[in-house]
Amino acid sequence: QVQLVESGGGLVQAGGSLRLSCVASGRTFSRYDMGWFRQAPGKEREFVAAISWNGGRTYYADSVKGRFTISRDNAKSTVWLQMNSLQPGDMAVYYCAATAGSHRYAILSYDHWGQGTQVTVSS
Repeated sequence: QVQLVESGGGLVQAGGSLRLSCVASGRTFSRYDMGWFRQAPGKEREFVAAISWNGGRTYYADSVKGRFTISRDNAKSTVWLQMNSLQPGDMAVYYCAATAGSHRYAILSYDHWGQGTQVTVSS
């Protein structure tokens, strides 16, 4: 079992940056691949980025490639999402999630979710 707590959201101007953090409780963090998802008002939750259990592989949605970077530190039980060149289209609630499966892009693959953190981008 793992519990996830996100932080780092806020208000930023278009073109700005934010760094989201997700801290996990429990001793099994390193067993999980980790993902970030987002959900904008009136839209479905969508995949943003994922990272393998040891940080060796990363995966990104096309919409964020080259702008967002996912990373993790298993010793700190933390995963981050560095978001640069933010655009109004990035505005959403961002969720951290953990999966023991291999379908990193699929929402249903993720067993544990944080409560979300709001990212607001002003134009």
